[in-house]
Amino acid sequence: MSGINRRDFLRSSSAAALGFGVATEARAQTPSGADWDAGSLRHLLPTVSDTRMLIKASFSAPLDEAPSLRVGDLVVRGQMTDTRGGYWSFDADGLQPNRRYALSLVAARGRALAAPWELATFPGPNERPEKLRVLFYTCAGGHEAFGKVSNVNRVRLLRRGLSFAPDAVVANGDHIYWDQLAPIGSRAYQTPQALQVSGKFDRSDVVLGSDNETVLKRIGDAQITPLYTTDFRSTPVFFLQDDHDHFDNDEATDEIITFPPTHFMVQLARATQSMYYPEFLPDMARPRGLPYSSMGDRPRGVSESFGTLRYGRLAEILLYDIRRTATLAGPSAVYVDPEVEKWLHARTSATEVTHLIHAPSNPPGWTAGKWGEWYPDVLDTDGKLTVKKPKPYWQPGWLKQHDRLIQALSEMKGRTPLVISGDMHAIAIGRMLRSGALNLKSNPVHAVLSGPIGTGATGWPSTGMRGTPALPPAHLDLDESVKPIEQNGFTIVDFTPDKMVLRFFKWDAKSQPPEAIDRLEAFHTAELVRPA
Repeated sequence: MSGINRRDFLRSSSAAALGFGVATEARAQTPSGADWDAGSLRHLLPTVSDTRMLIKASFSAPLDEAPSLRVGDLVVRGQMTDTRGGYWSFDADGLQPNRRYALSLVAARGRALAAPWELATFPGPNERPEKLRVLFYTCAGGHEAFGKVSNVNRVRLLRRGLSFAPDAVVANGDHIYWDQLAPIGSRAYQTPQALQVSGKFDRSDVVLGSDNETVLKRIGDAQITPLYTTDFRSTPVFFLQDDHDHFDNDEATDEIITFPPTHFMVQLARATQSMYYPEFLPDMARPRGLPYSSMGDRPRGVSESFGTLRYGRLAEILLYDIRRTATLAGPSAVYVDPEVEKWLHARTSATEVTHLIHAPSNPPGWTAGKWGEWYPDVLDTDGKLTVKKPKPYWQPGWLKQHDRLIQALSEMKGRTPLVISGDMHAIAIGRMLRSGALNLKSNPVHAVLSGPIGTGATGWPSTGMRGTPALPPAHLDLDESVKPIEQNGFTIVDFTPDKMVLRFFKWDAKSQPPEAIDRLEAFHTAELVRPA
C-alpha cells in the first residue's frame, strides 16, 4: 500500500471507528491475511465468552494516552499492562451471545491504529450449536537462536492450523523458554550469548517498573509477538501456562526444587500473561475465588490459571495449570488446589453439556521419567524407565489426584472421556483401560498429546535431557492408536452433537521441506462417538 493510499485508508478507518457515515454492515467487512492493515499494532490476541471479549495488544511505539476499542456501538478504553505505554488490554462486557461484531482500534484523538476487523462471541450457555472446531497445540515458545524451530516455520504451522478455520484455539503451555535456576534447563539461558540477548533478571526487584521489565519484554517480544502478530485477531485464544511460563524447568535435586514456583517466578508469569495473552474470562459454573482468580490488578473476575471454554450446550473444555498450586506434601500432595479439584469434579459430573474435555498443562497417559510428572517412573542406570527405584522428590499424592480425576472422567454417563494435554513434545492418542486399581474398560479415557509447534532437534524426549521416548507408565494399561511421534504438529477437534472427530497433523523438520507445512493434511483421524 503506498503512503498516500495508506493515509487515505487510515483517515477513512478513523471515520468508521467513530461511526461517522458508515453503516454497520460496511464496517463489518473485515480484510484478511496480507490484505489486512495492522497499522501500528505489533500483536493482538483475543479471547471471548458468550457476553464478553478480552483483548491483549502491543504497539510499535508507546502510546502517550489510552487508546480505545470499538465493539459495535460499545467503546472501551484501554488499560495499560506495562509501565511504558506499549502494551494494552481491552475488556468489552455486556455483549450479545453468538454475535459477530465489528471491531476497531483508535488512538486517543481518533486516529485509526489498524484496519477494522471482526470477532464473534460464543453461544449462550443454553444455546445448542450444531458444531464447534478447536485447534490444540503446545510448546510454541522458545528463542529461535537457541535450538527451536525457526519463527518462520512456526508461523507457517500456526497459519496452517488457522487455515482450517477453527472457532477457537487452545495453546497449552510453554509459550516462553528462558529457564533461570533449573540445573539442566537453565544451561542455555545463562550463557554470555543469552544474557546479551535478554539481559539479566534481578530476582530481588519487582518485575514491572524496573530493569526486569526490559528483560521480560526482550524475551516475550522474541518468542510470542512474532509468532502471532495479528493473525489471530478474529479467532479466540485460550493460553494455558506451564512450567517454562514460570521461567523454569520442573527439576528437583538436593540443591534446588523448582516448583512450587517462587514469588518471583509467579510475578514473571503474571506479567507475561498480563502483557501478551488474555486471562480466562469468568464462567457461571466456575467459582470466582479459585487461586489466582478475581485478583484486584486484573480485569474483573478473570482467572489466570484455571479456565473454561464453554460453547453453549455442545462442549465444555476445562483448562488447568498444574504448576502454580502444586504442593510437596507427600501422600496428600496435589497438583491443583483442592478447591480447583472440586470444580473439576463438579463440572465432570454435570450433565447439561454434551461433550466435556479436560485440558491439563501436564500430560496424563505418558511418561518420560521427568520429576514433575503425574507418574513415579524414572530412568534407571541403563536408560530404561522403571518404578523399581524411587524418583527423588516425586510426590505420591500427585498420582492419587490423577486417579481421582481419571475416575471421574470414566464415570461420566453418555459421554466419551477425553483428555488433551500440553507439555509433552510429541503427538499421540491412546485409551486408558486401567489406572492403578481402577478398571476403566467400561468407559475408557482417551488421552491425546496435541503436538508441539516450536520444539527443535534437541527438545524431543528421546534426544534431549530425558533420553527416552514418551512411553505409557507402569501405572496404566494404555491402548495406543498412535504411539508418541516426535515431530512438530497440532490437533484439530470437531464437535457435533453425536461425536468428536480428532485430526492429527505432523511435520518432520528432518525430512520435509518447510513448504510442506502449507499443504499439511491429517495423517490420522479418530472418531469418538458419543455413547447411546
